[in-house]
Parts: sequence; C-alpha cells; structure tokens
Amino acid sequence: MVDRLRSAAEQLEAPTCPDCHIEMRWYRSELLADEPVPIIAHLFVCPHCKRAEQTNTVFKGRQGPPDKLSAPRFVAYAA
Repeated sequence: MVDRLRSAAEQLEAPTCPDCHIEMRWYRSELLADEPVPIIAHLFVCPHCKRAEQTNTVFKGRQGPPDKLSAPRFVAYAA
C-alpha cells in the first residue's frame, strides 16, 4: 500500500485556491478505502487563507485472472 501512496503522491497536481487564486500546499494523504478499490484522499491547504481542499486518487480494480496459478507439485496416478 505504501508503494501506491508514493506513486499517487508523485502524480498529484496541487489545486488552486478558489478564493486567493494561488496554488495550495499538500498537507497529508490518507487511505479512505482498501476494498474493493483502493482510494487515497490528498488534503491541501491554502498558505494564505488556510482553506482546505481534498482530491482523491482511485485505483483501478484488477480485472482478469491472477498472473500465476498454483498447481500441485506431484501428480499421483493409479495403476
């Protein structure tokens, strides 16, 4: 999960404060949901008026079969 948080933070663009029209500063990120789809909330604060904004990163759910399926090591045949 830490890797997802890091990758989401790297792709963030800070919102512009609707009151002051300046770029807001990142404050923190937190996990909102892990199942069925991970959602991370990113909180920003305006350095001038202290207004807060939240943006969410929603990860796409994994569709399809897993990469590797487990199988028995030995197969016993009856004679």
